[in-house]
Amino acid sequence: MQSIVVRGARQHNLKNIDLEIPRNQLCVVTGLSGSGKSSLAFDTLYAEGQRRYIESLSSYARQFLEQMEKPDVDRIEGLSPAISIEQKTTSRSPRSTVGTITEVYDYLRLLFSSIGAPHCTKCQRVISRQSIEQIVDQVFRFPADSRILVYAPVVRERKGEFRKLFERFYREGYLRCRVDGEEILLEDPPSLDKRRNHSLDLIIDRLLVRPQQRNRLESSIRQALRLTEGLVSIAKIGGEEMLFSERMACVHCNRSFPTLEPRSFSFNSRFGACPVCNGRGKNTAVDLDRLVVNPNRPIKNLKFNLDYPDFRDFFITSALALLRKEKISPTTSFKNLPPKFREELLHGLSEDLTYSFDEIEYQARFRGLNNWFLDKSSSTKMGRRREELRAFLKKSDCPSCDGSRLKPESRNVRINGLAISSYCRMDLNQCLQALDQITLTKRQEAIAGPVLSEIATRLKVMVDIGLSYLKLDREGASLSGGETQRIRLATQLGSQLRGVLYVLDEPSIGLHPRDTLKLLKTLKDLRDLGNTIVLVEHDEDTIRAADYIIDLGPGGGHMGGTVMAQGNLNQILNSPESLTGQYLTRQRKIEIPSIRREGNGHCLKLHGVRHNNLCNIDVSFPLGRFIGVSGVSGSGKSSLVDEVLYRAISKQLYKSLRQPGSYDRLEGLEHIDKVVEIDQSPIGRTPRSNPATYTGVFTPIRQLFSLLPESRIRGYRPGRFSFNVKGGRCEVCKGGGLRKIKMSFLPDVYVECETCRGKRYNRETLSVRYKGRTIADILDTNIEEVYSSLESIPQIRTRLARLLDVGLGYIRLGQSATTLSGGEAQRVRLSRELSKRSTGRTLYILDEPTTGLHFEDVRRLLDILQKLVMLGNTVIVIEHNLEVLKCADYLIDLGPEGGQDGGRLVAQGTPEQVSKCPESYTGQALRHVLEPL
Repeated sequence: MQSIVVRGARQHNLKNIDLEIPRNQLCVVTGLSGSGKSSLAFDTLYAEGQRRYIESLSSYARQFLEQMEKPDVDRIEGLSPAISIEQKTTSRSPRSTVGTITEVYDYLRLLFSSIGAPHCTKCQRVISRQSIEQIVDQVFRFPADSRILVYAPVVRERKGEFRKLFERFYREGYLRCRVDGEEILLEDPPSLDKRRNHSLDLIIDRLLVRPQQRNRLESSIRQALRLTEGLVSIAKIGGEEMLFSERMACVHCNRSFPTLEPRSFSFNSRFGACPVCNGRGKNTAVDLDRLVVNPNRPIKNLKFNLDYPDFRDFFITSALALLRKEKISPTTSFKNLPPKFREELLHGLSEDLTYSFDEIEYQARFRGLNNWFLDKSSSTKMGRRREELRAFLKKSDCPSCDGSRLKPESRNVRINGLAISSYCRMDLNQCLQALDQITLTKRQEAIAGPVLSEIATRLKVMVDIGLSYLKLDREGASLSGGETQRIRLATQLGSQLRGVLYVLDEPSIGLHPRDTLKLLKTLKDLRDLGNTIVLVEHDEDTIRAADYIIDLGPGGGHMGGTVMAQGNLNQILNSPESLTGQYLTRQRKIEIPSIRREGNGHCLKLHGVRHNNLCNIDVSFPLGRFIGVSGVSGSGKSSLVDEVLYRAISKQLYKSLRQPGSYDRLEGLEHIDKVVEIDQSPIGRTPRSNPATYTGVFTPIRQLFSLLPESRIRGYRPGRFSFNVKGGRCEVCKGGGLRKIKMSFLPDVYVECETCRGKRYNRETLSVRYKGRTIADILDTNIEEVYSSLESIPQIRTRLARLLDVGLGYIRLGQSATTLSGGEAQRVRLSRELSKRSTGRTLYILDEPTTGLHFEDVRRLLDILQKLVMLGNTVIVIEHNLEVLKCADYLIDLGPEGGQDGGRLVAQGTPEQVSKCPESYTGQALRHVLEPL
C-alpha cells in the first residue's frame, strides 16, 4: 500500500477521524496543546504497531495481548513495524553513557582490542611478544629449589560445562587438572553449571627450579603454550601464581599481560572495570566542609548542618575514639586535624575501634561516615530525609582510574598515543577529528577498517543533528529529553533499518534554529532509506519542510480531536480552518512589544564564571525586565543560569546545600527576596503523582466531598477520598488504578485494575457524588470541565484558573505525572507559582517553557510572563524559540558554538541590538522575525 489508512480513530479525544498518511514520507502532526496529536501518533499508530509486533512473537508473549489496551480505532491498514522515539531519559543508571547508548563505545572496544598498542602499566613501554626463553629466564629468578607447577589455562572465566574438553584431554593421557582452583581427576569430571563462569587449568608438570631442569621446564612451557594458544600459568607451591603470555609481556619489568579482548575495555565487566570504583568512575564521599558548621572548634563543640536523629552523637563519639587511637589532643580544632584522621573518619577502619562511654570501654567496628550516610539514605522511606542525607554526599573522580572507569591494563592500551578514555572525554567534533588522524597499515585496514568507518559514521550523524558538544563518557541520566531523543534518532539512523514507521515527539526541542536545519537533513536521510516518519511538532521550519501535514484542533481537550486540515504545505496555508496555517501565513502572529522595559535600575552581576565550558565571563542580569538567554546547543546557557546563578542565589537566600559552579562573586542580591526555578523535571516519578496533588487543589476537593450530606451521615472524613491511604481506596491496586505486569523480554506493561476498573477507589467511596460526579469522575475529567463545575468554590477556582492560564485546560486533573511531557510538567509548576502571592521582587527562572506549545499556546504563555514582569518581578528564560526571544526586553547570547568552542558572551542587549551582531547565530535568526517598531 502507498498509504497508512486510519479509519474511525476515537482514542482519547479523537472524534472518529479518518486519515491517509502517505508512506515513505516525512509527516508532521501539529495543533494546539491537547488537540490529540499524541493520541493519534503514539496512542493509536504506535500502540497498534506494538500490538501487531507482539502478535508475531511466541505464544508466551501473545498471552499479554488481552491485557494490553487496544487503541480505540475501527481499523488501520498498511501499518509498518513501529518504533517510538520519545522525550524520556534513556536510563538513570550511572553506568549508562552517551557511548553505550549509541553503541559507539562498543565499536571503540572492538577497535582497541583489534589494533590497540598495549603499554606496560609500570614503565609505559610498548608491550612486545615474550619468547619461551624469556619466560624460562623469569621463572629461574625464583629462589633455588622452588617447587612450581606448570599449568595450561585452557579456559579462563567462561560459561559452560566443557565436558568435551575433559574427554579430549583424558584421551590424550592427561589425568589431573584444576577446575575453579580445585584439583581433580579428569576421569571423574565434576558437575558444572552452564550459567556460571568457570576456569579450567590443565596440569602440565611439577618440578623444582634447578639448572638441570631447564630443558624439562622449557618443554613443559612449550606444551602449555600449544594447548592455550600462547598462555601459560606458573604457580609457586604455597606462593603466588604468575601468568605468562607468549604474545604480550614487558621484558623490562618482567610483567605479563592477558590477551586483549573487547571485554577488556568494558567498565561493566570485571575484566575491564577499575577494581577500586567497580567501573563507575566516581567515588561518593561525605563533604565534611559542607557538613560541619564551625570547623575552627574542637570535636566536642562542633555543630552540623544536618539535623538527623542520633547523628551528632554518632559523629562525636566516633571522632573522639579516633582521636584517642591517633593520640591527637581532643582540643585540636577540626580544621587542623591531619589528613589521615579525615580519611579514617570518612572510610572507617579495618580493625575494631575502642569506644568510651560513661567510663566503660568497648570495641566495635567503625565503617566510616561514607557507609553511614549511604546506609541511612538507602534504608529511609522518607523522600525528604533521603534527599537531605544525599545533599552531603559529593562525587569525585576515582583516584585510581582518574574517572576513566577502567583497570590499569586497559587504560594503557593506545591508538595514535591516545587511550580509549581520551577519545571518550573529547566532545564529538574533536573525537571525530582525532579518529580521522588514525592511519592504518594494510593489515590493520583489513582488521579494523570497517569498525573505524562505522564509528566515524555514527559520530557524524550525532554532530549533524546538533549534538557535537556532547562527550561519549557523559552519563545518560544527565541528558535532557530532547538530547536523549536525538541520540536515539542517531542510533536508528546508524542501524540502517528500512520499511519502519518512526514516531517522534518534538525532536527539535532544545535546538537552536541553526541546528534545526541539520536535524531536518537527518530526518530526510532516514526517510530516504525507505521509512515513514511521523513527527509531533510545532517548530515552523520543521512544519514547512514536511512532505505531509496533519493539523488537529480546533482547541484542546474535548474541543480538539478533529482534523482541521491535511495535505502538503500549500494546502495547509490555503485552509481557512487551520490555525497553524494562519500563523504560517502571518494572518495571526505574536506581536512584538511596542516598548522594551528599562527595568528598575538594579541588576544581578556574576563575575568570573568558569563553570563547565564558560570562559571566565562577567554577566549582568538587569532586574525588572523579561530576559532571554540564548545560544546554540551546548553554548553554556544552563550552566550559567541554572548551575551558577540559581544555585548561588539559593545558597545565600535559603542556605541550599547544592554547590554552584565556579565563579568569583555575585552582586545585587539585596534587590530580590525570592528566586523560583521552574524546570522540566517530572512533578512525580510514580503514577500516583498528578496535577491535582502537585498543585494542592486535591485537598479542597476532598474536603468538599467530606462535607456532602451522604459523607457526613457515613462519617467520611477527607482522608476517605485519598487514594494513598487505606479506607476509601481500592486495596487490590492500592489506589493506583493500574497493575504492573513484568515481561522478561519487553518493558513492563501497566494494565487497568480489574476490580476498580481504574477508578482507584472502592465501591462505598464511589457512592458519594457531587453534582452527579464521583471523586474518580472529577480526577478523570479535564481541567476545563472541572473548572466549570467547581468555580463557585474560591479555594478550588484560584488553582484551577492558574492551570487554565498556562494552557493546560485539556489535561485531566488526575492524569499520571509519568504521562506528562517535560513542557507540561513545567507549566504545572508555573501554575502553582502563579497561585502564590507575588512580592514584586521575585526572580523567576524558566528553561525552555515553550516545549510542546503551539504558536497560539506560546502567545498565551507570553501574556502570563509579561504580567509577572509588569508586577515588578524579573523573568529569565532559557530559550531557542524566536517568537519568545523577540518579545524579551533584554537578551544574553552565548556561543559562538557549543562545547569547547562555546562559553563566551557573544552579544547582549535588546533583540534589535543582538540582531546587528554579525557573530551571533541568534542575531542572524532574529533578523527574519523582527519588524520595525
